[in-house]
Amino acid sequence: MAEERRGEDIVSEYLGQNPHLAQWVESFRGYCETNKQWSARREFILRNMEAFPTIEPGIPSSSLDRLLSLSMVWANNVFLGCRYPQAVMDKIKDMGQGIVVEDAPVRSTRDEIIAKGKRSTSSGPDGDNCVKKAKVGPNDGDGRPAGKAAARPACQKPGPSPQAPAQHQPFFNRLYKAVAWKLVSAGGFGPNLDHYEILQSCVESCKQSLSCVFVPLKDIPDLPASRVQKEGQVCELRCSTVYMGTGYGRDESAARAMASKEALKAFQGRKVTVKICRRRYNGTDVEDVMLLDDQPRSQGFPPALSYPFQADSGEDGAS
Repeated sequence: MAEERRGEDIVSEYLGQNPHLAQWVESFRGYCETNKQWSARREFILRNMEAFPTIEPGIPSSSLDRLLSLSMVWANNVFLGCRYPQAVMDKIKDMGQGIVVEDAPVRSTRDEIIAKGKRSTSSGPDGDNCVKKAKVGPNDGDGRPAGKAAARPACQKPGPSPQAPAQHQPFFNRLYKAVAWKLVSAGGFGPNLDHYEILQSCVESCKQSLSCVFVPLKDIPDLPASRVQKEGQVCELRCSTVYMGTGYGRDESAARAMASKEALKAFQGRKVTVKICRRRYNGTDVEDVMLLDDQPRSQGFPPALSYPFQADSGEDGAS
């Protein structure tokens, strides 16, 4: 404790002698950071400023962006247990030498448990864990006529359970912080970002993976009758069965990028919330687990392209 207090005292004394610097560095504090987390990350920033001699307080620069990004990576690793490429881990370990965080979470056992228990997921050729929804033909191979949904695999989860939002909320709180810091380092949310790369990297840093489902636009039954455009692909993004966003594009890559952009919009508010909501799936109202922002919605949700839960009797709309 005495060692940590000495670190805090040195920082406090230094900032007291440089009030203009104190106000500047305080502007980098994240909305969701606790006093303990910010105190540690602030010390990381101040200790390593000398390694970036081109940084000038109050003046944006690529060196400042680099230092802030590394401080976020370091804090993510210390407080959330996030893992990064080994070269990055070695870098932040060296930069964090001498910073004492009392009662820092012990992550090794947890990491081992996650590594052993993590479910294997099917990946596409590019490793993006994307799956294409099978097209419905005259006969779907299971004896059903066209228009009838195929039976769901036995491995699907029975749900959603009423406890699902509470179970998923802690993970999405961590993801909210990771996305917020990632967007800060990227200069803020905007149209020119690689939205899928940002979202995927943040999800993976929190030890989860995104799943993508693609469906040709013409195969979606719940589109408004006034919709003339029938070409292109629609992509739905989920993480741990929680719906995050839907996007349309001329091809799968464009649809995935748009879905990622829509998903990231939820992280622009003051918080994200996991809720069970009603929406359409295969022509029937179902309950789904969804990630929402803190803004009121003026319209309904897009129809679901996938449903990772067991359906109720008659849910598929079969007559």
